Amino acid sequence: MDEQASARGRKARDAKRRRHPVRRLHLLAFALLVLLGLFALLAGKAVSAQGDGRIVYRLPIDGVVDLGLAPQVARVLDEAAQSGAAAVILDINTFGGRVDAAVLIRDALLQARLPTVAFVNKRAISAGALIALAAEKIAMAEGATIGAATPVAVGMPGAAPAPVAEKTVSYMRKEFAATAQARKRPSRLAEAMVDADVEIADVIDKGKLLTLTTDEALRLELAELRTDDLDALLDALGLAGAEVRQATPTWAEALVRYLTHPVVSSLLMMVGILGVVTEIRTPGFGVPGAVGLTSLGLFLWGHWLVQLAGFEELLLVGAGIVLVAVELFVTPGFGIVGLLGLGAIIGGLGLSLVGAGATWEFVVHAAWRVTLSLLLALGASLLLLRFLPRLPWGRRLVLATELPAQAGYASAPEHDRDWLGKRGTAVSALRPAGVADLDDERVDVVSDGDFIDAGEAIEVTRVDGNRIVVRRPHREPGITNKE
Repeated sequence: MDEQASARGRKARDAKRRRHPVRRLHLLAFALLVLLGLFALLAGKAVSAQGDGRIVYRLPIDGVVDLGLAPQVARVLDEAAQSGAAAVILDINTFGGRVDAAVLIRDALLQARLPTVAFVNKRAISAGALIALAAEKIAMAEGATIGAATPVAVGMPGAAPAPVAEKTVSYMRKEFAATAQARKRPSRLAEAMVDADVEIADVIDKGKLLTLTTDEALRLELAELRTDDLDALLDALGLAGAEVRQATPTWAEALVRYLTHPVVSSLLMMVGILGVVTEIRTPGFGVPGAVGLTSLGLFLWGHWLVQLAGFEELLLVGAGIVLVAVELFVTPGFGIVGLLGLGAIIGGLGLSLVGAGATWEFVVHAAWRVTLSLLLALGASLLLLRFLPRLPWGRRLVLATELPAQAGYASAPEHDRDWLGKRGTAVSALRPAGVADLDDERVDVVSDGDFIDAGEAIEVTRVDGNRIVVRRPHREPGITNKE
């Protein structure tokens, strides 16, 4: 009996052991199916998000519209098109900036391969208005404004903007009108934003520039949507729940925007010219020259990347620096070579500020901006060289210590000595300059035209400042010139 019970127990245990691997296999298969299901679900959502265009790019347009912003906008539009995005939303809040930069952005938006939406939050003034008009749709937040786009000439920092010629106003008026027509918007409203002479009944009187609020833009059909935030805008566009990708500038784009900022570029010009002028007026090559060349290099590099500066501008600036150095070191005084050098520097830097299609008025303004930077740099260099030797660290840059005659550095005798009529001996050959021994003191002298050999007797005929003129003494019978 015991043996039979023991056998039955062994059979039961063996059967149980055989069932455990099967159960484990079932559990593993079930877990694998669950994981595969989850993976397929997530992958399906991801493919759906990309395949049906559920990606939206948000590109901020804030601060000053400068040339560094244009390549960023073009890059984001291409990147969004390649990723199959549903739209690019330009979040605009700017008082404007450079006209040529706004024109480049406008062209990129009109050529975009995907829908673009301008979200005016809270203002699109001047250049910002042209960017907004170039988008397919305009949405405005409550209390937003758009317009006031007449071009002005902005001078140096702190200077008041100046009006521009009618030629420039006419060009911008038609640029705004053509942009509005391309997007099926009232072109007359766009023209009134630029030219105060445009009059629209019940909208704007002659002599005033047009700026529209959100309610006015919607009523006049310049804008299509009113939204208070990005989520509401996405819902209005039928893109609720879409993935929003924030378009941020690369480090190179951010650096270029900083370097091409009007204030920064003006300071770079002034510091660059100041460093070069100071270096030319001090011995050797040191800190001023390094700072000056670095500043000019950053200025030209930044404008090179935004396609304003080219090889011509680089060659002009380099040739100008060389000509100024030749004028200061080689040719006496300051004449035609120095003027050509200054002209080349002004021309090279000025052309680096001018974009394609710029009017003659803008070219003159750019030249004046560079000239003013040059004058400020020259004035600052004079002050710097005047007070630099008085500073502890400045003495290392400027040689301000006198080299007295007692220390053996005199090339001419002291002014309080009466050398006229003194006699001595030529220590070296005078051809015509050389060294002589006068009253047991070695001094530099110049003969009055004759070549005098070493060892011959001489006498001083005149003293012109630190210049001692000598000659052979008159011969008397029985006396030789040799001592």
